[in-house]
Amino acid sequence: MWSKISAWILKTLGWRFQIETYPLPPKYIIAVVPHTSNLDFPMGLLIRSALKEDIKFIGKDSLFKFPLGIIFRWLGGYPVDRSKRNNFVDGVVDIFNKKDEFKVSIAPEGTRRKVNSLKTGFYYIAKGAHVPILLCKFDYGHKIIGISAPFFPTDDVDADFAFIDNYFRGVRGRIPQNSYLYSS
Repeated sequence: MWSKISAWILKTLGWRFQIETYPLPPKYIIAVVPHTSNLDFPMGLLIRSALKEDIKFIGKDSLFKFPLGIIFRWLGGYPVDRSKRNNFVDGVVDIFNKKDEFKVSIAPEGTRRKVNSLKTGFYYIAKGAHVPILLCKFDYGHKIIGISAPFFPTDDVDADFAFIDNYFRGVRGRIPQNSYLYSS
């Protein structure tokens, strides 16, 4: 029932899906770009519900403090401490290795502000866990939720990130001036 309501809300707001492959695999990392607004989070929850996918998410640890932390964990969140170097990548790889089915969403910009390059943790998690990456764009300019076909990282990091950048080039976020690889 919630998935139908979520799909109806998205459709009523004018959004449509462009999914290159369906059904989605049992394990994957979905890299969501651009992340320019706090409203991207409820949008992600609607999309997850409409797709009937149990996609977890990773967020900065400050979001997971009491009392909101209870809600974020209940919604499927995993906190990450960005203030110190730790084995975050290895920790998430371990989660993938222990589960038959695990899907996690990451915003590789790492912030809602304008960035010129993506953080690479999502890439190395996928590589270490031997799971595909799905690229997801929230294109506010065209009201398209795009999800790429799954791809596995190769040994050519530069070529892989050129592919990733090409997928997101020209996608307008809710706050256009903060969008990754977008110019008006």
